[in-house]
Amino acid sequence: MLAIAGRLAKMKSVRREYPGSYGGAYLKPAFHWQVSYFSKNGKKEIGQVIIDDLSGRVLEQWTGFQVAWSMARGYQGAFGRHAGALYIWLPLCVLFLLPFIDWRRLFQLLHLDLLVLLSFSVSLAFFNHAHIYASVPLAYPPLLYLLARMLALTRRRSRQRGAGGHWAGGHSIPWLALGVVFLLGFRIALNVTDANVIDVGYAGVIGAQRIVHGGAGVALYGHYPADNEHGDTYGPVNYEAYVPFEQIFGWSGKWDDLPAAHAAAVVFDLLAVALMFLLGRRIRGPSLGIALAYAWVSYPFTLFALESNSNDTLVAVLILAALLLASSAPARGAFAALAGLSKFAPLALAPLLGTHGLRGSSRAHRRRALAQFLFAFAVTAALVSVPALSHDSLHTIYERTIVYQANRDSPFSIWGLYGLHGLQLAVQLAAVALAIGLAVLPRRPDVVGLAAACAAVMIATQLGVEHWFYLYIPWFFGLVMIALLGTPPASLRAGVDGPTALQASQAQASAPARWSPLASAPHSGSALP
Repeated sequence: MLAIAGRLAKMKSVRREYPGSYGGAYLKPAFHWQVSYFSKNGKKEIGQVIIDDLSGRVLEQWTGFQVAWSMARGYQGAFGRHAGALYIWLPLCVLFLLPFIDWRRLFQLLHLDLLVLLSFSVSLAFFNHAHIYASVPLAYPPLLYLLARMLALTRRRSRQRGAGGHWAGGHSIPWLALGVVFLLGFRIALNVTDANVIDVGYAGVIGAQRIVHGGAGVALYGHYPADNEHGDTYGPVNYEAYVPFEQIFGWSGKWDDLPAAHAAAVVFDLLAVALMFLLGRRIRGPSLGIALAYAWVSYPFTLFALESNSNDTLVAVLILAALLLASSAPARGAFAALAGLSKFAPLALAPLLGTHGLRGSSRAHRRRALAQFLFAFAVTAALVSVPALSHDSLHTIYERTIVYQANRDSPFSIWGLYGLHGLQLAVQLAAVALAIGLAVLPRRPDVVGLAAACAAVMIATQLGVEHWFYLYIPWFFGLVMIALLGTPPASLRAGVDGPTALQASQAQASAPARWSPLASAPHSGSALP
């Protein structure tokens, strides 16, 4: 086996780069041999070859970061099993796009926005075929475009025709409602019958089991199983969210089918759909709520997260809940803490959520609201940290989470792939400045403006991370759709701050011809304070 591997041009090349390297052969399951080459000091595996035992045929050969990062090898179904198959993915793309197309006005920004949201599929296709040097750069143009669009939608007043996300498909609402029901059933059935649990979901179950048995001196952080050694890299809320499911479905102690992780992912997804509907109904009535719920269940990347049984939809749920309760400073504070202590990145939203609704109010009201936000944030953060701090020090938690994530090298960003760490720092500083700037500068004051601003901050944060993956798209997807579809049509936008808009909305509502997104506007109001 060593002779077969040694004849490969790829292995010859990498061994020339590492003089003194040596190889070893190891028998693997399913009658395969793994030949690994190590640097002279044995600290780094520089090449790996998988050979069929019976035929001697070379099945795989890897060098560079693809030796350590098996997820960069393009294994079929590694994430979501058949959810990424073309016969599922492409129909979902069509189902997501078609209801929101206005065939009478094809050249409008909303159509381009939706295509950009789907364009992450191009990057994913290269990832699925192990072409990382193509997949990674291709993720950044859509991120940058969406950042620019969200910033444009945070403007305090926009009178430009077509600047918002006018959707003229009210006549299709009954069909969309049926689509929500059908697609929900399809997603859940696919999760139950054909979905895998990646390390993220596995980590949630491990942490939940440790919380439950914390009274026996079991720490939440540190000493995780060897097959998920760094599963303790998330905030305590992530593991606490899995506790009910671990208690109901249990855990065998191994990385098996993990029904608790499946159940958690399905519930997170259902909560996201419900919150999208409630937010849409709050903004412009039931029709917009149904449209937003449909957008969630038809978007292929939310299915990608569900069928991978990851914890990323939980992040989206907590952020969407903060938006739904945006009129309450204590509620914003509580959910800002919950979201931030799930996967840490949402902590960037704290300044924005803390100052929401303060502009234009009296100084006393601003002080009271900000104090309520900070108090709720602090109390919530303290309460959810109790299971972790019962057996772990802050230093241990910091080392296992923030330090680990900050120091790990990853090829899944242009920063890690090309070593652009100086530019990465500049992007990270710009993201911090953006989060603070949007919190203190004048911007659109309603919940749609808040959604656009939160989306901009989350996208800017993701642009600067060392490790970016497609599972992070749901963090901002719901916010983006709220900002795009929640913006009033141009005919109403011109007078959105005066009685003209109200009269126009009432006129639309009194017309019984059809159920449209505009018809329900007077029942819910167009903004949250």
